[in-house]
Amino acid sequence: MTIRRIAVTAGEPAGIGPDLVVALSQEDWPHQIVVCADKQMLAERAKILGISLELIDYDASIPAKAQRSGTLVVSHLPLAEPSIVGELNEANGHYVLNTLESAAIGCMNDEFDAIVTGPVHKGVINRAGVAFSGHTEFFAEKSNTPLVVMMLATEGLRVALVTTHIPLSHVSKAVTEERLEKIIHILQKDLVEKFAIEKPTIYVCGLNPHAGEDGCLGREEIETITPTLEKIRQRDGINLVGPLPADTIFNEKYLQDADAVLGMYHDQVLPVLKYKGFGRSVNITLGLPFIRTSVDHGTALDLAGKGLADTGSFRTALTHAIELVEKKQ
Repeated sequence: MTIRRIAVTAGEPAGIGPDLVVALSQEDWPHQIVVCADKQMLAERAKILGISLELIDYDASIPAKAQRSGTLVVSHLPLAEPSIVGELNEANGHYVLNTLESAAIGCMNDEFDAIVTGPVHKGVINRAGVAFSGHTEFFAEKSNTPLVVMMLATEGLRVALVTTHIPLSHVSKAVTEERLEKIIHILQKDLVEKFAIEKPTIYVCGLNPHAGEDGCLGREEIETITPTLEKIRQRDGINLVGPLPADTIFNEKYLQDADAVLGMYHDQVLPVLKYKGFGRSVNITLGLPFIRTSVDHGTALDLAGKGLADTGSFRTALTHAIELVEKKQ
């Protein structure tokens, strides 16, 4: 098997991202993990946590080697100011973006095969003078990708979203024929190309309670969702089931056949996913020209440097990235 390089960004330096990176350095991984972060910050965090760690300077000219327990390969990017555990410092907002940009450029140059992102603090980046709405939008802009799809996955369930972080009052107008078509094609394409599913089956939620109940509870299904799904089935041969009521779609008789469930809005499907697998779920950005996975939680400033951070989601994100990289091979 060819050894690949996977970039890991440690996220907000005052949060638990560095804790997670340091913790996962204590085991072997089948590919080379390259951490984009401040080397001294990682050394100090390892010391605070009482973890013995050898930091190795990253050299792209040296062939990739599998991650060895007790070591960490670091692509050093300097902090603007020393980081204090648990205390946000807007002076380091640009540092966080530098780590993301370095990882993205590395992927687009085929230096890295995937990116795994630790949690960032959007507020402190914005206070640093940068309009930052999240990893997803940042990577889309850097790669000139016009539309990306948010997917979360845990064992036995993948959910994707037609709309993401918008008010509920805006969802109905945002669920258009054009958007549905684009989202479904990105989802289907990446299930084939990144997940190696030859002919995916996608279950689709309705927007309204009971999927509109024949128009009695809303007409979006009749006027937009159902005709769009039928057009895609007939024209493109994509295996779409639905629209189905969101309160019954998460039944085992459906999920056993579903490669992914497509929801119309954020809180329609994510509560189910997080109930099923919080701490063991992963955020995957579809539509990008590279593989990107992420933790499903925030920076947890109150836990940083205390040895209390749960590595489950970070481990899941890294494991998924490895699986996708190997399927791509």
